[in-house]
Amino acid sequence: MGAGVYGDITGRIGYALDRTLVYAKGGFGFFNGDVTVRDPSARDFTTKTQSFTGWTLGAGVEYKITPNWSVKAEYLHFDLGDQEVRFRNSLARWDNTVTVDTVKVGLNYEIVDDRASAAGSLKDSSKDTSAASSEAADNLGFFGRFYKAYADEWGKTAPPADPNVPAPVARRPAPFPPAPLTQPPYPFTDWPYGGSETIGASIPNAVDSPLMTALAPTDLGKWMNEKHIQVYGWVNAGGNLSTARGAKDGNYPAAYMYKPNTVEWDQAVVYVERVPDTAQQDHVDWGFRFSTIYGENYRYTTAYGVASYQLLKHNHENGYDFPMVYGEVYIPKVAEGLVIRAGRYISVPDIEAQLAPNNYTYSHSMTYAYDNYTNTGIIGTLQATKNWELQTGITAGTETVPWNSKDPGTQPSLTACARWNSDDSWHAVNVCANGINNGEYGYNNLQWYGFTTYHKLSEKWHISAEFWNMHENHVPSNGVNGINQPGPFDTPGLPTFIPNGVAQPFKAVCPPGEAFCTANEWSALLYVNYKYSDLDNFTFRTEYFSDENGQRTGVKADYDNFAIGWQHWFSPSVYIRPEAAWYNTVNGVKAFGRDNTNSNPTQSSIFIFSVDTIIRF
Repeated sequence: MGAGVYGDITGRIGYALDRTLVYAKGGFGFFNGDVTVRDPSARDFTTKTQSFTGWTLGAGVEYKITPNWSVKAEYLHFDLGDQEVRFRNSLARWDNTVTVDTVKVGLNYEIVDDRASAAGSLKDSSKDTSAASSEAADNLGFFGRFYKAYADEWGKTAPPADPNVPAPVARRPAPFPPAPLTQPPYPFTDWPYGGSETIGASIPNAVDSPLMTALAPTDLGKWMNEKHIQVYGWVNAGGNLSTARGAKDGNYPAAYMYKPNTVEWDQAVVYVERVPDTAQQDHVDWGFRFSTIYGENYRYTTAYGVASYQLLKHNHENGYDFPMVYGEVYIPKVAEGLVIRAGRYISVPDIEAQLAPNNYTYSHSMTYAYDNYTNTGIIGTLQATKNWELQTGITAGTETVPWNSKDPGTQPSLTACARWNSDDSWHAVNVCANGINNGEYGYNNLQWYGFTTYHKLSEKWHISAEFWNMHENHVPSNGVNGINQPGPFDTPGLPTFIPNGVAQPFKAVCPPGEAFCTANEWSALLYVNYKYSDLDNFTFRTEYFSDENGQRTGVKADYDNFAIGWQHWFSPSVYIRPEAAWYNTVNGVKAFGRDNTNSNPTQSSIFIFSVDTIIRF
């Protein structure tokens, strides 16, 4: 449909909750304007001015800001009947039902009797001040409290504290190491290591989210607070301008923003969780987390066997996943405390994570983009002393689940880590082996050996570094050496075959004459961070990533990457992250600028400017 006029004559019925009206709406709908219909098979089209009439049905919500002003948002579906169109240059005709879906927002002004309003105000002013104060949050309604939570913390580093509620003991006292950083302007307060809550520094009900603030006075909110259950999340969207050629996948293998010159919905995430109290040392406690993600970033969290049909079969642009679904128990008095976690969790021990708020920058390093993402199994974390922590676990492999018999990488796999943290927490080192098994070529059966290290240089400066080596064994040759060896994922008819060629694991550039070989990769990554203010951090990232056999990116190449970013927090819940990044292959090998990840790349370097925003709720 082109230019024209549409409208509706409708009625609505709803239910009022304090200042909020939730309603259904329906009635008569119409459209008058230009309609262009194309027939791709005949390369034919026709345009005509036409009127359509039918019915409309939808729903909305309206919220009263003041006695006079309200805002609303509503969705309507229009069914405008069956229409027939004949094409100009062929005998074909188009006969179909015309439907339209609309979303609109509105601002309304209501004329009210000011005298009644004044009388109500006088009556309210006679109430006891403390009673009025305690009722204020209830009177705002859910959406009023939700909005006020954002307003109260705007320009601040934390939500305002309730003077009537004593502050909980959020961390074990000295000599237990203190938190090295603050959030904001950093994405975390303790150096990340994964696989466990931060022993000695996790407590229930610790997330001051606008959603939990809005729920607090309700029966549901009171019950959740009593049971130490919280629900919160965020939305994350961004865009980039790039020198890459290729409209579809030109930025690849840069991650995550593989499409150049576009705006995209990166992720919407919801957590439902109970965090065990590991600050105390007198009783066993337990917790869980159920997380969902929707957006373009599901492509990077997908585990073979968990809703993976979206990527492996259909190559959906946006999709959903459940990157963390686990339960855990905290046992005190086993040394300084033991946490046992079972389920699906983020792989140890990376600096970065799939979840947007856990990262310094919008883009990800290639070091992170091509190593392990999630594991499913059981992992134990022992705080052996105040400085030393040990981890060991058994998982089903990397990016797979125990019930997935189609992946050769689904097999018992070892995780083992040792972490040291200095007394003042200014320095930390974490050495790990993750996903260790026989290394047979699989969907993502990565044999990861490496370490992360963090060093706080002053109250303004700190660095984070990561180094690793990975490999897979018995990887089929991709044909560059003259032998194109069929593999388990690209051979139709095999139970392991993945229909979406873009999602098939790459094969390897093997030595001449070899049908199979070991594919090796190694990487070195450095983040340098400067705290400009309590709400601003500047980040410089540099890395060297070697895909020695081309199994991770599809191109045998060494890559370097330089990026500089700024994280500006408007509040603890709203912030932006502009950045500029340059990606390059060291020896001029062409790896960027492709139409899809199986086509021939055309560029050896690209420059990307990007920015995203995160809004927590």
